[in-house]
Amino acid sequence: MRSRLFATIIALSAFHAVASQGSPDATRSLAPACHTGSYRMADGSMLDIGPGAPGALRWRRPDGQTGALMPQRGDLWVSTLGWTDRPDGHRLTVMDCDRGEIRFDDVEGHRQSLVQMDTRFQGSGVMLNGRLTLPPGEARVPIVVLIHGAERSSAVDTYSLQRELASQGIGVFAYDKRGTGRSEGRYTQNYLILATDAIRAMHEARRLAGKRAGRIGYQGGSQGGWVAPLAAKIEPVDFVIVSFGLAVSPIEEDREAIAFDMTRAGFDADVQRKAGEVAEATAAIIDSNFTEGFDRLDALKAKYGKEPWFRFVRGNFTSHLLSTPEAVARRDFPALLEGVPANYDPIPVLSNLDVPQLWILGGQDRDAPPFETLRRLEELKRTGHPITTAVFPQADHGMYEFEIDKKGERVSTRQPKGYLQMMVNFIKQ
Repeated sequence: MRSRLFATIIALSAFHAVASQGSPDATRSLAPACHTGSYRMADGSMLDIGPGAPGALRWRRPDGQTGALMPQRGDLWVSTLGWTDRPDGHRLTVMDCDRGEIRFDDVEGHRQSLVQMDTRFQGSGVMLNGRLTLPPGEARVPIVVLIHGAERSSAVDTYSLQRELASQGIGVFAYDKRGTGRSEGRYTQNYLILATDAIRAMHEARRLAGKRAGRIGYQGGSQGGWVAPLAAKIEPVDFVIVSFGLAVSPIEEDREAIAFDMTRAGFDADVQRKAGEVAEATAAIIDSNFTEGFDRLDALKAKYGKEPWFRFVRGNFTSHLLSTPEAVARRDFPALLEGVPANYDPIPVLSNLDVPQLWILGGQDRDAPPFETLRRLEELKRTGHPITTAVFPQADHGMYEFEIDKKGERVSTRQPKGYLQMMVNFIKQ
């Protein structure tokens, strides 16, 4: 599915990599400007075309269907299912790119005239790069600000939700997280700094939209699920959407992810206890900023390393500590985790947040298991907090359904039917 190599992604979960407002593609190239857009098809359906992997495009339907488009001769592109290499029979013909005229299979389509305004605005001490996308016309519309996960790619260049939501009558503001894309500053995982940047982005979105700005709120994916509620608590907005985010700390997330590893592999409570010892040992190393605790982890590797369950331990950062020599971890990992609030507890913020929230979670999310988060959110709902939860049972992180390949790895196929529409309905209320 997604490559989350520690040395290249840095994020570790909460650290969440590719937080997927767009796709699990590890690297993205920009589609030619005239290809990218939201298309209204002759049969009344909608089709989004945007950047894919290098040399490719990606198409998406509002119901979650998607495929990669590879160039053939002339203006013909052929599609493969999701992120698999399997042809799905779909074909795109670009009839007139400049005029936005295409044919998808046998149906012609025309690119919508969405309104886009690029901007530079002041974040918390740095200049950030952003883009507001509005539906055509002059009508007042709700505005949603998209908050990054922990990825380092440009949201402005790659987030397909800008067009997908705008084609549904919603204004969308995307911006490059500090240290990414065309934004200035040093990349950070500090939630308070990121929340302050999000508030500044919200102000800029409202300014650009002017008289067209209606209700305004946030949509945060993955790590953005910690940042969006914090921003909304500092300065209230009209709504918050959290997609595949958590109401537990990053350290707790790693423990829960390992427990989910063991459950999926079919191991019993005794193995869960042993795997929990490994999670506690890696947590202690992180708490010490990689200065202490390696002896304890080495002892557990010697004790349990040959038992059948041990190879299934994945977690979010534990697997990296298990596979990395101590000297390398001591040298490199402190910089990789700089600024990550590993023990951040989101409950004090959520307990004092009265903004309507929609939490959308994946039932098969290995990176951010939803179970403890759901329990905590249910407790908050019982005390009167305006929280709505939804679980797509077959979705992994990034809200992607998947299949298992010949190597036993998950390969994303599509987003769940109803995911986009659920967000649209909540934003519009």
